[in-house]
Amino acid sequence: MNVKPFLDDNFLLENRMAEILYHAYAKEQPIIDYHNHLPPNQIAENKQFNNITEVWLYGDHYKWRAMRTNGVNEHYITGSAADEEKFLKWATTVPSTIRNPLFHWTHLELQRYFGIQEVLSSKNAAQMYAQCTAQLQHPAYRTQGLLDKMKVEVVCTTDDPTDSLEYHQMYAASQHKMKMLPTFRPDKAILISNENYLEYLQKLEKAADIEISDYEHLITALQKRVHYFKANGCCISDHGLNKVFSRPFTPLEMQRIFTKRLNRQTLSQEEIETFISGIMHDLGIMYAEQNWVMQLHLGALRNNSSRMMRQLGPDTGFDSIGDYPQAQDLATFLNRLDDIDKLPKTIIYNLNPSDNEVMATMIGNFNDGSVRGKIQYGSGWWFLDQKDGMEKQLNALSNMGLLSCFIGMLTDSRSFLSFPRHEYFRRILCNLIGKDVHNGELPNDEMWLGGIVQDICYRNAKQYFEF
Repeated sequence: MNVKPFLDDNFLLENRMAEILYHAYAKEQPIIDYHNHLPPNQIAENKQFNNITEVWLYGDHYKWRAMRTNGVNEHYITGSAADEEKFLKWATTVPSTIRNPLFHWTHLELQRYFGIQEVLSSKNAAQMYAQCTAQLQHPAYRTQGLLDKMKVEVVCTTDDPTDSLEYHQMYAASQHKMKMLPTFRPDKAILISNENYLEYLQKLEKAADIEISDYEHLITALQKRVHYFKANGCCISDHGLNKVFSRPFTPLEMQRIFTKRLNRQTLSQEEIETFISGIMHDLGIMYAEQNWVMQLHLGALRNNSSRMMRQLGPDTGFDSIGDYPQAQDLATFLNRLDDIDKLPKTIIYNLNPSDNEVMATMIGNFNDGSVRGKIQYGSGWWFLDQKDGMEKQLNALSNMGLLSCFIGMLTDSRSFLSFPRHEYFRRILCNLIGKDVHNGELPNDEMWLGGIVQDICYRNAKQYFEF
């Protein structure tokens, strides 16, 4: 039986054209990782990790979910177990991740960073822990070296408006060749029903040096922080929302709702949605005036386990896909900004795969010829950043938009070992195009197709964000 080797040079590449497109055009392109959750302090300080668990398992809720499903006690996941014990529990789980993207990612990361070709399991876990941990003591395996190893040109971190950006400033002063830029994520100022909203406003007051006693002051505070972020290299905003809302609003209504919240009165669902509608509109105008890109991450159903939320807090692996209606409100939200010529460049990500075609067609409503690919259908996100999800996103975009204008992949990760996800995406992209050539659905024109592949992997993003 003719069986391909596991994770060889032609992994995921099913024909000769796919191989050529990947190896000759995609593989060596630099990486622009325009959305991730890497800690800026660890980049600026060029952190050295003590062991493989620290760099690989801390904060990785993808792996945590798999371990819990496999019957691993929380003591060995987020608890007080020793790092080597946690790694051994992960290694024991890896064989059970068959056909989950974690199986591919795990072994891509072991190969690309540590040169390990073996399949991880409980049998070799102790040896691999020692081998990887030993390599991590080398200066080339500090955070900046890990990023350089993957040819990362730009990383855009995710930052709250109250952040000082001191580590971005420290890093910029070092004049390292890679850029680390902040991203403006004002969700805590938007989600007015959050329990700690008023406490957050106090932090925003301090950061913006302004008393926030009414809605106009809130917008002024956010505007001041936008200017501060821009002065520190920011050109992207981000919003992680269940959905956008498009209720009618007036300045008087926004002030009334905000004052009610300041007075600790309970808001109705209609008032909450009206407030989010209005503040998102005002923020969209700010972004357009700064020539920023607006990212909309839509559709997550977050923190579903109240018990684990109390125990561990948010972003610990208890989120799933939501089934919110998206199309009408999103269209109205974008149209209000477009109608006054204040719609910024926008990237829309969906978490529910049933919304693929909704988003792929939505972007065409507001691409106006002013910027190539002004409104983007974002790459497969979170639960969809695996082979099947990427292929479906690429196919929906190809069928209903222009794949050639796409700005490509990102990691959306908290791990410095996650950058082979760009390779994973590039192989999948090249294979899709290669199959079309193989089937006679595209011309056998290597240079033309290779140029499009390079655009999607690198050049489109570089032009879009003006890096």
